[in-house]
Amino acid sequence: MRKLRILLADDHETVREGLKVILNAQPDMEVVAEASDGNAAISQATAVSPDIVVMDVTMPRLNGLQATAALRECCPGVRVLTLTRHADDGYLQQLLRAGASGYVLKQSRASELLHAIRAVASGGKYLDPAVADRVIGDLGRRAHKVDSPDDTPALSPREEEILRLVAWGYSNKEVAEVLGLSVKTVESHKTNAMHKLALHSRIDVVKYALLQGWLRDN
Repeated sequence: MRKLRILLADDHETVREGLKVILNAQPDMEVVAEASDGNAAISQATAVSPDIVVMDVTMPRLNGLQATAALRECCPGVRVLTLTRHADDGYLQQLLRAGASGYVLKQSRASELLHAIRAVASGGKYLDPAVADRVIGDLGRRAHKVDSPDDTPALSPREEEILRLVAWGYSNKEVAEVLGLSVKTVESHKTNAMHKLALHSRIDVVKYALLQGWLRDN
């Protein structure tokens, strides 16, 4: 069985050592490199081509958000799972925009991290339950302030298809390439869908996708 090749990026050596022990104990995982800052993470990812980068958000020289955005450009095949103590929507929104595939809180159990790594490696998105429960609750409360579900315009099949891909982290250009459409057409369908559902940002799309069960790993 081929093991998942993992790069650990965290500025605290004790944290990296603890994570390495946990991950290397798994039959399907192997830590192949480590980095103590964002620049080193990019350098190591370029050198060893890991499957997953477990990325701390707060690091010196280049933080995890900046490093994630840079990895999307230089190593598009590498998936980034962010590991942070910050549970607010602002961090989540920025990281999703930067190209992160998952978001796990450091205070969560080790089993949560392992589950997240496997979910992201299989092509899915993963949000820590503590974060997911809150953003779903926020969207639910907001929904009570607008029209009832019966009054919500239905999405067309194409609008739903595009919104699903956006929720999974695809850019407009990537959605266009996947579906064989122009970027302008994708933008038009996405705008219409978001308008119908009263969604205003990517984080709103992710919240809606969570409610619909679109982001569950198989």
